[in-house]
Amino acid sequence: MTKLQYWLSGSALFLFFLLYFGCKTKPPAQQEIEKSRLLNAEQTDVNVLLKEAKSDMTSGQQAEVFLLEEALAEITTEDSTKVAAYKQLASKWFTLGHPGISGYYAQQIAELENTEEAWSITGTTFTICIQRTTVDKVREFCTNRAVQAFESAISINPTNVQHKVNLALCYTENPPPSNPMKGILMLRSLDDESPENALINTTLARLAIQTGQFDKAIQRLQTVIDNEPTNETANCLMGQAYEKAGKSELALPFLEKCNTIN
Repeated sequence: MTKLQYWLSGSALFLFFLLYFGCKTKPPAQQEIEKSRLLNAEQTDVNVLLKEAKSDMTSGQQAEVFLLEEALAEITTEDSTKVAAYKQLASKWFTLGHPGISGYYAQQIAELENTEEAWSITGTTFTICIQRTTVDKVREFCTNRAVQAFESAISINPTNVQHKVNLALCYTENPPPSNPMKGILMLRSLDDESPENALINTTLARLAIQTGQFDKAIQRLQTVIDNEPTNETANCLMGQAYEKAGKSELALPFLEKCNTIN
């Protein structure tokens, strides 16, 4: 499983973030056009988010952030020193409970490093923001930037299915009003291309459980377990699927295996 794909458990994502601090590819020119379109359509920007967040912070927290911002302002080179300063700010804002602002600083790192991993972490951070916020303008801000980040990761490594799945999950988490099925259709397209892929099947199974389609979830998870008997995600989800379907006796061995693998 991927860290982002397992976000509903919460803890795996949090550890993934702290330890650091798959669609068609598009030509660079088209990516820049789409990036500009997305960012111009945002209802807010990071300066607004910073102002609002700081107004709710304690004086001690404000002082900590101020010192980190001052340290960043003193750096005049675009190198590892600046990346380290961005990481400190990203980590601090994540710890303070503002993944949208944290994602902004993660994005600055990605733009300097331009690596698959950096863009993936940026997308992951913005996706946490999508899940946690209840403010529409923040949700839109984080969605646009998560999409941009995962598309950038895909452009660097088009063969990595994880990025494509995570991009689709952005759209399932916050569907475009004009195309509410976009994320699901992206996942189904990936499934058509790789019907036995464990990540795709567990992702679709998780969504099936959320919508009460337990038989479909069980069928997909069985496909994964047949090929990978010790797949942690598949066993844990299979236990959940059977339990929610009211079949506790069938859930038990999978839940036990889930705990053993953990």
